[in-house]
Formats: sequence, C-alpha cells, structure tokens
Amino acid sequence: MSTQRYSVTPHPIETLLTWVKSGEIAIPEIQRPFVWESTKVRNLLDSLYHGYPVGYLIAWRNPTVKLKDGTPSAGKRILIDGQQRVTALMAGLLGREVLTKNYETIRIRIAFHPQTEKFEVANPAIRKDGAWIEDVAAVFAPDADLIDLTEEYVAKNPAADRKKVGKILQKLGKIVNNHVGLIELAEDLDIETVTEIFIRVNSAGAELSQADFAMSKIAANETYGGNMLRKAIDYFCHLAVAPEFLGRIEKGDKAFAASEFLPQMRWLKDVNDDIYDPTYTDMLRVAFTAEFGRGKLADLVALLSGRNFETRQYEDVIAEASFARLKQGILRFISKTHFDRFTMILRSAGFVTSDLIGGKNAVNFAYILYLRGRAENVPAAELEQLVRRWYALSILRGRYTASPETAFDFDIRQIADRGLLPYATSVIETELPESYWTGMLPQLMDTSSGQSPYFLAYKAAQVKLGDKGFLSRDITVLDLMMNRNDVHHVFPRKHLKTQGLTRGRYNQIANFVVAQSEINIAIGAKAPEVYFEELAEQCSGGAKQYGGITEREEMSANLRMSCLPESLLDGGIPAYDDFLQQRRKLMALKIKTWFEIL
Repeated sequence: MSTQRYSVTPHPIETLLTWVKSGEIAIPEIQRPFVWESTKVRNLLDSLYHGYPVGYLIAWRNPTVKLKDGTPSAGKRILIDGQQRVTALMAGLLGREVLTKNYETIRIRIAFHPQTEKFEVANPAIRKDGAWIEDVAAVFAPDADLIDLTEEYVAKNPAADRKKVGKILQKLGKIVNNHVGLIELAEDLDIETVTEIFIRVNSAGAELSQADFAMSKIAANETYGGNMLRKAIDYFCHLAVAPEFLGRIEKGDKAFAASEFLPQMRWLKDVNDDIYDPTYTDMLRVAFTAEFGRGKLADLVALLSGRNFETRQYEDVIAEASFARLKQGILRFISKTHFDRFTMILRSAGFVTSDLIGGKNAVNFAYILYLRGRAENVPAAELEQLVRRWYALSILRGRYTASPETAFDFDIRQIADRGLLPYATSVIETELPESYWTGMLPQLMDTSSGQSPYFLAYKAAQVKLGDKGFLSRDITVLDLMMNRNDVHHVFPRKHLKTQGLTRGRYNQIANFVVAQSEINIAIGAKAPEVYFEELAEQCSGGAKQYGGITEREEMSANLRMSCLPESLLDGGIPAYDDFLQQRRKLMALKIKTWFEIL
C-alpha cells in the first residue's frame, strides 16, 4: 500500500503565474522578503530560455472549512516551497515590484540581448545601448506585439537580421509555456506533518521553523486581515531595531500607514533601548501563548486554519475568531504601556542592558506572565514582583532552554488551571529551595562562560544592590554596565597562564569581577599576593595605585560587594582552586540576597 501523501503535476509557468495573480496560489506578500540577488533572477530566466529544469514547487491546499451557512469552502493553495522562484518570475517577467530584506520596494529589470541571446541585470550602460532590450517584462506585457517589438529593435540596430531577431523574441516569449512540476500535499494531512515538510524542504535554503509556517499562514489570509497583521509583526520588529524605518513605512506603504496598527507602534521612533528587541518568532510566541493559553505554534497554525480540536473538523467561524484573537494579542504586545512597563520591570531587577539578557525565551515567558497578569487585574506591585522573580527563576534553572514550546505549553496550562499567583509561587518555592542556593548553585557556577546565566544574574544582583565596581570608590557597577566595563581576573589571566592553566580554568566566572578598565590595566599580570599587599599599603597611607579607596573599612566593604574574602588584604591568599570554591559560595549567597528583594 502506498504511503504517498502528495501528487506531482507539471503546469505551464503561465498557468502558475495566473494562479498567483488571481490568488489561487497564495504567496504571502511578505512571507519572507525577497532575498535573491538580481543575478539569480537573471540566471533563472536564462535557465528557462535554454530549457533547463528549475526545480519543483510545493503547495498545500488549506483544509476545506465549513462556512457559517454550513457549506464547504476549499482553501487556497499555500506555496510552502518555491516562493523565491515564483517571486523572481513575477518580478522578471511581469515587472512586479519586490520587497527587499531591507524592506525597500524595488523593480528588478532583466535585460536581454537578442543577437547574443544573453540576459543581464539592467544597468545605466545597458539602458543606453540600443542592442539590449532593457526590460524583458516588455515582451510579456498583455498588450505586447512581437512584430512591433522586432521592428522597434531593428530600427535601433539596422545591422541586425530582422528574421533572426523575430525568431529569438518568439523563443523568449514562449518560456512561459515551459512546465514546472507542482507537488501538491494532500489536504487531509495534519498541520504537524505539513509543518515538518515545510521545515525540511526549506532547510537547505534558510533555517525555518514553525513560526515561519505560522507567518506564511497569517500572510496568506486576506479575508480576516492576516496580510496586514503579518506586516504589523514584521514592521514592529524592524522598527524596534531601526526606528528611522518609520518614514519609509509612511512613504512606501500607504495602506499600512492608514491602518490601525501604525499609530500603535509610532512610539518606537523615539526608542533607542535594545534591552528587548523581539523577532517575529518572539512576538508570535508571546501573543499566541498569552492570548490563547497554548504554547505550541503548530496549534496556532491549526486554529488559523479553522480547526475544531473537539470534532477535528475545520470551521470558518473558528478561523475568523482565531485571527481576531491573534490580532488582539499582537496589539497587546505592541502597546507602548505594556512594552515600556515590562522592560522597566526587567531593568528594575538589575537587567539594565541587552548584554545582561541571555536567552530570549525566558524574556518571552516573563512578558506572557505580565500580559496575563494585566488581563487578570493583578495589582501592579504584585505583578512586578512576580515577573522579576519568574524571570530570575527561568534563567537560573534554564526553564526554557531545552524544549521551550513544551515548557511554555505546560506552564500556561497550569496557570489557567491553578491561577497565576498560586502556580508561580509554588514553582518558585519548589525550584529554589534553600539547598539550591547553598548546594546546587555553587556547583553550577563551575563554568568559564561569561554569558552563563549565573554570571548574568550575579551582575544584575550587583546592579540592583547598588554595588561599587571592584576597587572603585565612587563608580558603581550600574555606571560600568551603562558605559564601559572590564571583567577583571582576580587571579590575573597571564599569571595563571604562566602556571600552565588552560583557558577553561583561568576564565572561571568565580575568577571574574566587574572593574573599571584603568584599574584592570593597572593590576595587569601581577600575582594576587603582590597587588593585595599593595592595596593593604594603600589603606595605610601608601601610594594610591588602584582606584581611590584609602580607608581599610571602605576597602573591606568593597571586597565584600565583589564577594571576595576580606582576608585577602591580610595576605591570606588561598590556592586558586580553594579561592574559586570559596568565591562561588559567596556569589551564590549574593544572588540569593538579590532574589529575595526582587
């Protein structure tokens, strides 16, 4: 018995382009911006002209949905592989504008030389040279007349053979009769299978995910405003990184500028904060999970297709409601009030720069919690504390690092069943017992990764607790984070290298302190027993060599802030491994103190 769940049919290019123009095949308007170079468009046309194969297209017909009156409606075909090729054909042959990866709308003009039968990307020199037809789209225009085109060409090129030119232009015009294979996936395939196929067939070109498939699904829907919603997601992400892009949207996309979305995101033009620059995957995860109470994006694709999870049928009324809910979720995500307050909460926990933010999924779920809390009218002070603590818990326990979708789905369903505050409180108590701070965390801190969540949490703790930089009298860790800081090795790197220690050993996070670069430079490669003795002298009237602290009490307090034993000033320099063990325990206790005041 065959397991084949698809059919393969050759279709003339002309037919495929007609289907695209009529909407029978949906190419999401900005599913992914057109990423091909113009030379690839030229090469595609050249291959077609010479009769070479150009690969298969893969489409999936949306499941048939039941309309409100009970009648069935066959869905459009969604192109899940081949968008760039079809877009290239639309651009090259039909003169359609494309959106570049920089979100600029451009026309790609491919020129053709009838005498040499060469294609080239049009440029100023070609436009001036009458031997070239500067835009092949002229040959494929609905009102094009090959006799007229031949006469025009020969008038500009008297030496050209009229008959030969006519035949060549005829050959060029016939490339739309070339066949391309269309693989159509069975419409009764479940969403998960189609998603898997989508990711697999695209993996050679660019890394794609369920979020990409969801975006294709959204953009292909004009009935319920999916095409405009897709732009809202894309444009918000772009504006968060490049606020100056606003002018280009206003000028180049009048329809979007007139929509309800742009006024909701205009505030981004004045924002230079990069503490949370979401991607479209982040936006979809947050909006969907917060709004629908589900964590798996395959469920979003199913709901937007109209799937009734009870009956396993597809109903138009469910598709309509799902688009409306997703739109609501996106509007809540992009709200200035929500976004500002959420990023303010992150900063209030000590995560004041993007350098202190590790994985995005922990931030995403913290935003989901915030949005759910707002919707449930949780008092502001309680919600802020909850979000701070949950984010800290998430990074310290790696809650969303391995299988984020599964973890999102589990947590959001538990929140729905048990309530936001009771569930979050019980998880925090279970995941962060006393033994975590004194036993597990010091062991986890045996790492050399400067981007380790434990070191990021430690630096956030220093910011929140108002600590001064290592050996700084006035400069705080916050000042250093917001400007320039060095990570100084307490046992200097060069000093340890001379003892034969490897990178993974001398770069232990328990050997790192946050310091001013001038202090770091002044210490250089000196052994700790040397420079700590000089620090002790500095506090007894000796020369000021490192920073401005001259009082013993103040120096001891500064060492405590950096989780360093005060005995270092008395010449009690332990062996390096003993120092690391001692300091990991002190750093873990600082993180605990920080967590308790969040």
